[in-house]
Amino acid sequence: MLRKEKMQLENVINRLLKFINTRLQALSMTVTSGSVDSMENYKYIIGQINGLEATKQELSNLLEDKEQNGKGTVIDINTKQ
Repeated sequence: MLRKEKMQLENVINRLLKFINTRLQALSMTVTSGSVDSMENYKYIIGQINGLEATKQELSNLLEDKEQNGKGTVIDINTKQ
């Protein structure tokens, strides 16, 4: 990937992370302030929070480029000898 394209991709990821953080903060505030009026809405909001947190983690992993630079957590257990 060209350096310019990589920088543009990083900018997109950073903007998405910023949006996700803002949305997570708003959803968390809704739950903690007691603004949820039913268990159905509570479960819906918690589901959104879980989905956004998972997406945030995946985007952070892409930004850190863990899989391509060898700093990931994959362990090769060489069972064939």
